[in-house]
Amino acid sequence: MPLLSAFVSGLLLGASLIIAIGAQNAFILRQGLLRQHVFILCLICAASDAALIVLGVGGLGALISQAPVLITVVTIGGVVFLGAYAVIAFRRALHPAVMNAAETQTGSLKAAIAACLAFTFLNPHVYLDTVVLLGGLSARFEGAGRIAYGAGAALASFIWFFGLGYGARLLEPVFARPAAWRVLDVVIGLVMSGLATSLAVTLF
Repeated sequence: MPLLSAFVSGLLLGASLIIAIGAQNAFILRQGLLRQHVFILCLICAASDAALIVLGVGGLGALISQAPVLITVVTIGGVVFLGAYAVIAFRRALHPAVMNAAETQTGSLKAAIAACLAFTFLNPHVYLDTVVLLGGLSARFEGAGRIAYGAGAALASFIWFFGLGYGARLLEPVFARPAAWRVLDVVIGLVMSGLATSLAVTLF
């Protein structure tokens, strides 16, 4: 029972941290709607979270929290990338007709992977949530309990990203209309802009 309790604790906390409107989620939702490289992108997001959680549970969280320069560098990169992607999303919203899922050609896998990795590793909140917060809270458990806690948190990421990526196609009838793509891209642009602004504020 202690192991199950630790596992459930990690699962629920991990889920609470990732189930929010963020850069990764918005990107995976859009790719899921377009049915472009869904499996590999979901795998990258989930596996990246899992790797960071392992590092945090293993004790790296304390080291990261004492390296403000590293967080600053990642923050600056995140501001630039998210700001640029926001501009791209707003530009797409001006011409939504070409974004019908049935008519859109498959984009480059390399470009999609590069964007996915940037959304993942150029967001300092990813490190703070997975490595620092989840890793720090793992100190409540010892031995096998800590491993179970980390496994639960990692599983939450896999369930969420694959559920979001493949569940997005259920909304395909709605996105058969260009106006729906316009709304989505405007929302994505606003999310990216908001994240970029919130990160920029932390630099001052």
